Amino acid sequence: MKYYITTTLPYVNAKPHIGHALEFIQADALARYHKLQGDEVVFNTGTDEHGVKILNKAEEEGKEVQAYCDEYAKKFSILKVKLNLSYTHFIRTTDKKHIKAAQKFWELCDKNGDIYLKNYQTKYCVGCELEKTDSELVDGKCPVHPNLEIELIDEENYFFKFSNYAEKLLKLYSDNPEFVIPQHRLNEIKSFVEMGLQDFSISRLKSKMPWGIEVPGNSDHVMYVWFDALINYVSTLGWGSEEDQGFKDFWPGVQVAGKDNLRQQTAMWQAMLMSAGISNSKQVFIHGFVNSGGQKMSKSLGNVVDPIEIQEKYGTDALRFFMLGGMNAYEDGDFTIERFEKFYTAHLVNGIGNLTSRILTMLVNYTDGKVPEKYTGELKKELVSNLWNNDWYPKMFKDYNFEEAVKIVNCLVSMLDKIIDEEKPWVKFKAGEDVSKVLYQLAEGLRHLGLALLPIIPETAEKILNSLGIEDVDKLNLVKEKEWGGLEPGTKVTKPDSLFPRL
Repeated sequence: MKYYITTTLPYVNAKPHIGHALEFIQADALARYHKLQGDEVVFNTGTDEHGVKILNKAEEEGKEVQAYCDEYAKKFSILKVKLNLSYTHFIRTTDKKHIKAAQKFWELCDKNGDIYLKNYQTKYCVGCELEKTDSELVDGKCPVHPNLEIELIDEENYFFKFSNYAEKLLKLYSDNPEFVIPQHRLNEIKSFVEMGLQDFSISRLKSKMPWGIEVPGNSDHVMYVWFDALINYVSTLGWGSEEDQGFKDFWPGVQVAGKDNLRQQTAMWQAMLMSAGISNSKQVFIHGFVNSGGQKMSKSLGNVVDPIEIQEKYGTDALRFFMLGGMNAYEDGDFTIERFEKFYTAHLVNGIGNLTSRILTMLVNYTDGKVPEKYTGELKKELVSNLWNNDWYPKMFKDYNFEEAVKIVNCLVSMLDKIIDEEKPWVKFKAGEDVSKVLYQLAEGLRHLGLALLPIIPETAEKILNSLGIEDVDKLNLVKEKEWGGLEPGTKVTKPDSLFPRL
């Protein structure tokens, strides 16, 4: 199977924040899970580099716009290492292949009769890069960017006939009841479309906003940033060029986006695809925002969390584990250092780290550092049935319910700890009893734990599996590895250094 997943592209008007980390880590967990399933995976992310916000920031810093974009694109590209991301594609909307694809896309929509020119007036939020109606404003301000003044636009722009696609969009949602996850976000976008769609502006006058992709056939206009940026999901695969095999093989794909992107990703982009004659996205997962102490993060409140600072202090896997397991998968989550450290200690130090140490220490001390003879006991029934055969764990990834996937992992840790406490292998060993049967089950249970952790905290998972003599972790296939008895007797076992140091 081929699997394509993409994040939205963050604007390069500021350095990466914890919300970006949430989305990237979620998408990476999905990409790694599908690779573990044996799928061929393309994972796309990148940077959105056009629009008035970028132009304004470059001017504020006294930099040439492209140089500014190059500088900030690097700040996002380093997240591949900092967050241990496995993406295969990193697209920038200033890339030549993207510009070519965007212009071709425009021409297809124009040929289909969905683009026209008119003069208009509107209220506009620079922060959202979206038009705003009075009903969307609170005290004349955008609720998402209350610190920014609403701008009044009065100029000639090209428009996209969004109003032509209401019925087609509603049919898309009706025919695909899981097109948007979670369900309440699908209901939200359906309600928005049912209220009636207004055509939206897709260009800006070049004389007023020169930083954008030139409109084909009219050099006085550049493309509106949203029209341009959305096309990255297909341009990164080679659509619009002669080298489009990636597009043919992998589109349509899965998109991950924040709730402030609901309208753009699940309605505007889908209508644009219909106009251009391209298949709609396969599915869109919408996550919530990351707050801090119950409040929206802002510089003025001093509660902005830098993911790189967290990663450098606590480690990549600690950050990944909390973003997946300590945050609500479907709604807004709350990040505070207190919550983070409590989660870290409870589930990584005292949970996964302690369990791994206990099992490997007993194998080193009681079976001469080797995997004992295979044994199938009650643990097999509980472990394999609950984790894999009942589809608890796979279902959580299918539903994008990362928080529940981590809970399942933590339940497995608790179950293995309970077996150790009940069986007391150290007591039996001192009494001269055979402990090989229980130790094989514990070692095999640890192997399954390592497998389940591969999409979530891959570095730690690899250390656990390597300690059990399992190399070439990247080549593991869950279809085969989920069967009981994967550990071969006689395999040398090693004990790694502490996986998660105490704070």
